[in-house]
Parts: sequence; structure tokens; C-alpha cells
Amino acid sequence: MHPNALLELATDLLHKVMQFDAPADGVVSAFFREHRDLGPRERHTLAETTYAVLRQRLLFQHLAQSGKGEMERRLALLAWQGNAGFLRAALSEAEQKWLEQVSAIDRSTLPAKLRHNLPEWLAEPLQASLGDEFWPLVESLNSAAPLDLRVNTFTAKRDEVRTALAAANIDAQPTPYSPWGLRVQGKPALNKLDVFTRGDVEVQDEGSQLLALLTDAKRGEMVVDFCAGAGGKTLALGAAMRNTGRLYAFDISGHRLAALKPRLARSGLSNVYPVQIAHERDERIKRLAGKIDRVLIDAPCSGLGTLRRNPDMKWRQSPQAIAELREKQAAILASASRLLKPGGRLVYATCSLLDAENEAIALAFTESHGPDFQPVSAAQAMEHAHVNSAQSLVRGDFLRLWPHRHGTDGFFAAVWERR
Repeated sequence: MHPNALLELATDLLHKVMQFDAPADGVVSAFFREHRDLGPRERHTLAETTYAVLRQRLLFQHLAQSGKGEMERRLALLAWQGNAGFLRAALSEAEQKWLEQVSAIDRSTLPAKLRHNLPEWLAEPLQASLGDEFWPLVESLNSAAPLDLRVNTFTAKRDEVRTALAAANIDAQPTPYSPWGLRVQGKPALNKLDVFTRGDVEVQDEGSQLLALLTDAKRGEMVVDFCAGAGGKTLALGAAMRNTGRLYAFDISGHRLAALKPRLARSGLSNVYPVQIAHERDERIKRLAGKIDRVLIDAPCSGLGTLRRNPDMKWRQSPQAIAELREKQAAILASASRLLKPGGRLVYATCSLLDAENEAIALAFTESHGPDFQPVSAAQAMEHAHVNSAQSLVRGDFLRLWPHRHGTDGFFAAVWERR
């Protein structure tokens, strides 16, 4: 493809993504479906340039003010992730001169907001929570996440899967904490490998694996994945149960549950029952009250712990949206807790970095349900589940994962036992 044509496509894609009316990954995928003639290298350049803009939007918009022409084109020039010589062939002499001048600016001298590239409503609570660790967090959030895999322990062993991947020239290292995980650098094509098609591995961040380990589902139990989505944690729970018992995958979205079906077929599990519910007070939930051994709630949240993968989330969320999510999180936690039988375990989790969606929700639940629900130390629960270095993963009684500390997405989890 001619350099001018690829730069024009990058400009067009940025214009679509920066409307912020839909998740960026979905917009990028739709764009590629419209342009099926694009090759892998061209797709990579377009996608990575787009995500670079989203990660450093404030900085690039500030720098772009000194240029001329369409804003999205200037942003694409500043964030270009393809071949530099290829890009130069698409530039006018004036654009080349401008890009050289802007590239020479010492970015360490710029105001903090242009260096952290976070909205102030998000930067302020993170700085208050992390102190000196704020800037290492910023650096991690502006880096691409590795590819984590979860070995399906019902059908395979981690060492066997690692050997099979090595035979395909894919270097997979054991994850540092999860006994089920493998970490791969880059983005190798996995979906055509036998180890993937026969269900021996699933793509799943190590932090998400730890939520399933924290739930500690056992053989023969009745278990509920309350906000199952596409079922990554559902499949991990089903494998931990050794395909016994009964595992309900609840979600209000039939579309998300439909995405679970092919993954479920690959996994070899037959103990999973996907159920679309209308809301957290659905009658089908009420009929199971007091009968369930384990409940995992990966609650709807801001998703700010996944900024390495979804940098548009920081621009699509708002304080008002967080306030609405907090009400929903508290309602879901209260409703799901009624499912537990005495002695049952309840896990509330999010992929948020904010105390407001995490500790605040958990502490309020303990205060209002204290007579019936006893908090459980997340460190002790993970040690019991053979998680390595469990003490390094917690803050107080809670699981607290940070990208810059642990190399995972940002996750929170609180655990209770019903008395």
C-alpha cells in the first residue's frame, strides 16, 4: 500500500475511535472488516498507532497544536508505530520539519498532566493511594500488556502445554503467581494451534486466574459465576471442579453468554450451565437462595485496571459513571450474597484501580452484613490455593493487584464466609 494511503487510513481510524462512543477494540475490528485487503503489517501499524494515541492523548494533542492540517493526521504522525522511512514518504516537507521540531522537545519538562496522560479525576485518587508509586504505575499503563494463558487443568498439565508451545516456536514462561498460567511476549497466532483448538489453553490475564483460585471451587459443589461475561473465569472454575458438581454462569447479556459457547465446547466441560438473567433480583436467582457453596462476583466496573489493553477507558469513563457503577456494585453484592449456604464462600472482585469501587464497597458490605458474613484473609485463601508469594498480592485482607507491581491487570477482590 502507498504510504499516503496508509496514513489516510490511520487518520480515518483515529477519527472514528476518538468519538469515544464505543470501545476502541470494537471500532478497530469493525474498521478492519471494512478494509479486508489490509495485510498483517498494515493492520499492526494502524492498530498500534491508534492505541499509542489513546495512551498519550493529552501529550499528543498538546504537541499537535503547533502543526497544521487535520488534527487526527497530526496525531497519527506523532504516534506512528510503523516503519519510519515509510512514513517519511507520505509527508510534505513542512510536515517533516514540524515533526522533527516536535520530536526534539524534552518531554520531561512538560506539566505533569501531559506526562501521566490521565484525566485529573482519575490521577488525583491514584496519586493519593500510591504516592511515589504513581509514576511507575503510569509507565506500566502506557506499556502493552503481555499475553497470559491459562492451562485447562481438566485436560492438560502446564509443563505439557509449555512443551507444545515451544514446538511451535512460542516461548511461554510460567506466570509468577498462578499455578495455571503461562506468559507469552508478543502476539503469536494461537487459534490454529492444536493446543488451543483442543481446549488445553485459554487466553486469560494472570490476575483473572487468581480470582478463580481465590474462589477455591471444589469437586461436587454448587457454584455461581454471577457476572460471567464471556466465561473466562467460569471455565477456570469448571476445571478446578474437575467437571463435577454444578456451575451456573449468570449474566444479563445473552450476547456475552453466546461467546462462552465455543469456548465451553473446546474445554471439555459439561458441568457449566449458562443462564441469562434480567437483573440481580431475577426469580431464577431467588430459587437458589441458601443453596450455593461458592459465589464469584466479577462486578461491572470502570475497567480502569485494564488500561494497558483498553486505554480508551480512561477517556470514556467519568466520575458520574463511577457513582452509578457503585450503586450497581453494592446492589449486585447484596443480592448475590443471598445465594450462599452457611459455610459458603463469597468473592467480590473488580478490574478497577479505584478504592471507591473496591475497598469502599467491600467495607460497606461487611458493616451492613457483619453478623452473617465473616471477612476472610485473601492472603490465607490464596496460600491455601497454592498461589506463589500470596502475601505480596494483598493490601490488608484484600487482594490488590497492580500492573507496575505484579505484571497483571489491576484487580481487587474481597472474600467472606457465610456464618
